[in-house]
Amino acid sequence: MPSANRPVRIGMIVPSSNTCLEPQSYRILGDRRDVTLHFTRINVTRIALDDSSDKQFDAAGMRAAAELLATSDVDVIAWNGTSGSWLGASHDEELVREITEATGIPATTSTLAYLEAFAAFGTERIGLFTPYTGDVNEAVIASYARAGIKTIDHRHLDLSDNESFARVTDAEMLPGSLELAASNPDALVYLCTNLYGANITAEVEERTGVPVLDSVAVTLWHCLKLAGAPLLHPRWGRLLADRS
Repeated sequence: MPSANRPVRIGMIVPSSNTCLEPQSYRILGDRRDVTLHFTRINVTRIALDDSSDKQFDAAGMRAAAELLATSDVDVIAWNGTSGSWLGASHDEELVREITEATGIPATTSTLAYLEAFAAFGTERIGLFTPYTGDVNEAVIASYARAGIKTIDHRHLDLSDNESFARVTDAEMLPGSLELAASNPDALVYLCTNLYGANITAEVEERTGVPVLDSVAVTLWHCLKLAGAPLLHPRWGRLLADRS
């Protein structure tokens, strides 16, 4: 845990082609000086259901990246990617065990952060929005179902090039988001840490009354909780603010 004379340090393993999560995480933190973010990258360029895509998320590469972050004396390490949502939560649970065993530092992933958020806020039925292809969405839906989370409706943008996800505009996301909210889920999930879902979280919540869980915000939320730091501003999602 951090000493009294320095900020909380959060280490994040980032997909190499992700251009969203770093600037967005800084925006979410705003002018806070009690938390600093520290990043390292692994090679990830495409999202698909095949061996070459799955190999990007190999535990050995993650462990090496975590060991680099550990040299910065970070207080928590996160794999800031959503691959576990289709590879399965057990994949990420094993990854977290390996990281913590190698570094002695608490760890999480975007997928495990979502599962913690679902449990903390009683989320059982979701609307799912992703930039992915339809088959990836179906794999996510099946994986979530095994964890007790029912997807009552979903939208996908049929993209597989990871870099392209961050170029999806707010205007492209909003219509599908409102359609999903109309199905009355417990929460709307923007699943992808290279998608600027947090930009429209407040608007969607205000217009629909449905809570929104964005991947970048949720991962940061769980890191803050693990590090014992205060939580986020409600503009990034009311479920993630002022909760213990």
